[in-house]
Parts: sequence; structure tokens; C-alpha cells
Amino acid sequence: MREREKKRNERDYEIKERVKEATVEILRKAETELPADVVRALERAYEDETSEIARTQLRAMIENVKLAAKLKRPICQDTGIPIFFVRISASSSLPLSTLRLIESGIRDGVEEATTIIPLRGNIVHPFTRLPRGMKESNVGKGVPHIHFIISEHVEADIEITVIPKGGGSENVSTLTILQPFKGEQAFSALRDLVVESVLNAGGKPCPPTVIGVGAGGSADVAMMLAKTALLRPVGERNTEENIAASEIEILEAVNCTGIGPMGLGGRTTALDVHIEVADCHITGLPVAINFQCWAARRASASLKL
Repeated sequence: MREREKKRNERDYEIKERVKEATVEILRKAETELPADVVRALERAYEDETSEIARTQLRAMIENVKLAAKLKRPICQDTGIPIFFVRISASSSLPLSTLRLIESGIRDGVEEATTIIPLRGNIVHPFTRLPRGMKESNVGKGVPHIHFIISEHVEADIEITVIPKGGGSENVSTLTILQPFKGEQAFSALRDLVVESVLNAGGKPCPPTVIGVGAGGSADVAMMLAKTALLRPVGERNTEENIAASEIEILEAVNCTGIGPMGLGGRTTALDVHIEVADCHITGLPVAINFQCWAARRASASLKL
């Protein structure tokens, strides 16, 4: 009996440590290297821009990315709030108790990454504005945010993805309940809402942004969908044809606002618009909009546990 318990404890420790190590690694990658699709989008924007001010801003962003990767230093001083998506394979036989080990490993990984990368201590109590612990660790009550998702598209047991979310882009998030429009009227209302949100945000989210839109569900589900939309690579469209067409239409409308890179004018206000949907109640249409700044950071790791 003791031998069995000892082996279980050793196994639990191994799982937690592997998750911790993976968390540190993907945080390091996310904070210091932009995904290739984002870099390509910035380079295309630079080539397409006609405004010299806009080109100067985009050139600075591209050089910033190169320098951060070379020096292994964070791309931005705002290293964000750590948000994790843990996709669990539907065919996995992991016990529910493993979820606690994964959560614990991620928390330990965030704390270690804060010290060794290093990351700015961004996490404080909502009212005292002070860290809960003795030091700035980016770990607190409910932080890091960890979302567990069962997926049929994960080859390993789990896939962990981190999106460090900066305050500038997060602070202009919006949530609205539209009237239950149908068809083209619904897509038109959605386009107008996104453009209005972009105009209200101006240069605050550090454009050019990636705009995540969640439509349907309930209010909380819509915002979760908007966050999930940011996981999709730039240029990848929704699988529903009419929604994909709406993404393109809204992107074009947003880029006609002239807000441009860093809000200084230009043709590129957004790199992409991603829409995710869920079915909703017949009486309303919840829509959430979540911006990601030009440094659209994300990184993933797959683990066989």
C-alpha cells in the first residue's frame, strides 16, 4: 500500500514538474518571440502602407520583434496578465485529479517565469492595488486564468496555450447585447458595432490590433468566445462561409477608419478580425469584442502525461 502511494506521489510530482517546465518555456517564447503569422502580417502592413509615419511605426515594431528574439527579452514592458487555455484530448484517460496538478504546475511556472525571464509584476488585488503575496509573482486569486477545454483535435494528452494579455488592449474590451437581428441585418449590426468600438478605442490598444469577436451564448460566453478567437492565426478564417465573409468585410471597414499604427494614421488599424460564435437565446444577441495589440503574443506546448 505504501509502495503504491509512493509511486502515485512520484507520478503526481512528475506531472506537476513537466507542466511547470512547459509553462516557463511557452511564457518565455510568447514574451520574446511573436508567432510567424503575426510577423508576416506586420511585414505585409509595412509594404502596403503609404503613410511615412505609419511605415515608421511598423518598422519600429518589426525591429523590436527582431531585437527581442535576439536578446531573449520581452517584446513589451507590459508583459500582460497570464491567460492559459488547456485543451485536453477527448481520447485521454487522465483522471480528474490531474487537472489540479496541471493548475498547480501552471501557477508554479508563472511564478518562476516572472523571476527568470523576467516579467513585470502586473497582478494586484482589485481594490487595494497591492500584490497578495510578499513579492510580485503574477500569481494571485484566480490568476493565472486557466480555461480547460475538451478537444478532439489534440494528439497528445494536453495542449497548453498562453496568451499574455496587455492592459492597453484589454481595457478597451466591450460587451453589448444587440437586438436579435437575422441574416444580413445581424451582420450589418455586428460590423457597425465593431467599427464603433475601434473608433472609441483609437490608439489605446496599440494598433494594428487583432480583433476577437464573440457572438452568441450569454454575456460571459460571448466574452470567452472573443478571447478564444484570438487563438486563431492571422489570416485563418472561420469555417462558416458567411461568418468568414463577415470577418473580411469588418476588417476592411476597420482599416478604412484611418486610425493606423499606434493611432497615428494609416491604412492598417487591424491585422485581422476573428469571429467565434455560439447559439443563443431567441431574445438577444450578445456580442463581445476583445482587442489584442500589435504584439499578438501566444505560444503552445503539447504534453503526453
